[in-house]
Parts: sequence; structure tokens; C-alpha cells
Amino acid sequence: MTNARLGEALRLLGLGPAAARVYLALLELAPAPLSTMGPAAGLDDAELATAYAALVDAGLASAAEEGGDMVAPVPPTAGLEILARHRAAEVEESRIAVGGAFESFRRQRLAAYNDDLVEVVTGEAIGPRIRHAWASAREQIRQFESPPYFPLTGATEDALATLARGVTQRVIYSRESLEHPGRLHEAIEPVVNAGEQARVLPSVPVKLVIIDEAYALVSLSIKEADVHNTMLVVQPCGLLSALVALFEQSWHSALPLHGGTTRPGGLPPADRRLLWLLAGGANDDVIARELGISRRTLFRRLQVLMARLGAANRFQMALQAQRNGWL
Repeated sequence: MTNARLGEALRLLGLGPAAARVYLALLELAPAPLSTMGPAAGLDDAELATAYAALVDAGLASAAEEGGDMVAPVPPTAGLEILARHRAAEVEESRIAVGGAFESFRRQRLAAYNDDLVEVVTGEAIGPRIRHAWASAREQIRQFESPPYFPLTGATEDALATLARGVTQRVIYSRESLEHPGRLHEAIEPVVNAGEQARVLPSVPVKLVIIDEAYALVSLSIKEADVHNTMLVVQPCGLLSALVALFEQSWHSALPLHGGTTRPGGLPPADRRLLWLLAGGANDDVIARELGISRRTLFRRLQVLMARLGAANRFQMALQAQRNGWL
């Protein structure tokens, strides 16, 4: 694994750049005195103490022995699992906080808001407005994607055409997106393989599309029965800034999904799809259905992948698959 990829993996688990540099120095020099790690990591004594304390707290490094300062990395399994759980808890807290703020806004202030800032689009006007939004993008589209889906013919083709124009697309898919029958094969994989930057979370707080820095399309609630019938168009204001911040925070915590051009070691497409579904939290029945195989065959494939990655369980397999660039 390159230093850049290891540093990115540690960042996703909540460790800062200084701690990542100290961890790399540990892997190269330890066991060694703690004082030797500062020059190797480019840190002064105070920065080194803070960064190393973060590694100890995360369960990735040993505390200096009493009367000496010899240090070394420790087996990371327990520490990595704790870090992963902490990150998941932070994302959930952020989702609840921002989602609650938006719901409060919707209930208390939407009716009184200036029509120039928030527009309500309903019924048959929604489809053309969505297509116009994608066509109007100049630099970037950011999206939370999850069922239920608006019945919009040609949506995948529109996304591919937008990518072909050079517009960056960053999409966070929910687990339900990967589980939705046919969605992974028909709508997600084609755009990811065409260059879309995709990540996945167990759930997303709202159905959302942000067009450049210009405006956002928001379903009133992902759970409401009229999700296909009511949509907000949010112009630049505090609410748009909050939605952008929610997306960016979720993006940094989500698990990357890569297309077919990034398969190291000739990973078969079926195994890559299996890992995507597993990382997204899909259960065994859903994974077997999407792959068109029996549960028995699924278990055999999981055992082969775990052996190939040197993993003792599914959590370790997902972590190792990410490190190897398989996700």
C-alpha cells in the first residue's frame, strides 16, 4: 500500500495528517525511541506528542514504557474496529442534527419563505425540472441517491451525457440503492464505469441533487408517500449552504465505490458487485438475488474472497478490500 493510500485510510477513520505521518514512521523504524519519530514525520516535539497520543488512544501504537521511550505499532484489529464505530456514530449524529434542522425549517418556515429562495415544484412539472437541472450543470453535481425513484425515462443516459460534457458527478448511494432490484447493474455501474465518483452509506438523510453552487433539488422527505409529487428548488441561502455541508461531511465518511477500470488482480465483475453490496450493508438474501446465485454459492464465494484477502471475518474483508482498491 502506498503512503498516500494508507494516509487516506487513516483519515477516513478519523486520524489527522500528523498522526498518519507518525504511523508511517513507526512502520518503517519501530521498535525505536519515540524521539526518532519526530524528524522522520517532520514534526516538532509538541506536535509529535499530540499525534502519538492520538495513535495510542486509537489502539494503533504502544505507550512508551516507564523509564524509557521505546515505541512500536500494535496489531490494529481492535483499534480499527473501534475507530470505524466512532466514525459511524459521528455520521449518524450529523445526519440526525441536519435532518432535524431541515424538518424544523420545513414545518415552521417554508410557508413564510421568500419565493425567490425556495420554490415548490409538484406533479408533472418535476420530471422536466430534473432533466433541466442536469443539463444546466457546468462544473459539478452532488447527489444523495436512494429509493423511491421518480419514473424518469432516460435518467441514466442524461447522467452519461453530463459526464461526457466534463461535469464532475459525485453521488452517495444508500444501501437501499444497491439492494433495489436491477438498480446496481442497470443504473449505477454504467455511470461509475463512465467516471462518476461514487460512495455508499447505510442510509442517506434526504433525496438531494446540488447543481454547481447554484441551487439544489430536495424531496420534502425520503419517507413520505408523496415523494414523487413534491420537490423543493432551493436557491443560494443558508439552507443551501447547510445542504452542501451535509453532503461534504457525508462524502468524507462514505465508502468509495470504483468502476471496472480499477480492478487490481483481475477481480471478476461478480465479485466486485458482491463486495459493493456487502459494503453497503445488504443482507445475504439480497446479495444472492442480485448475483443470481444461491446462498450456498454466495457463502463459498465469501470464503474464497476472505482467504484471498487474509481476512478472518466480513468486517476485515471489507476493510482489506478497500485498502486494495477493490471498492
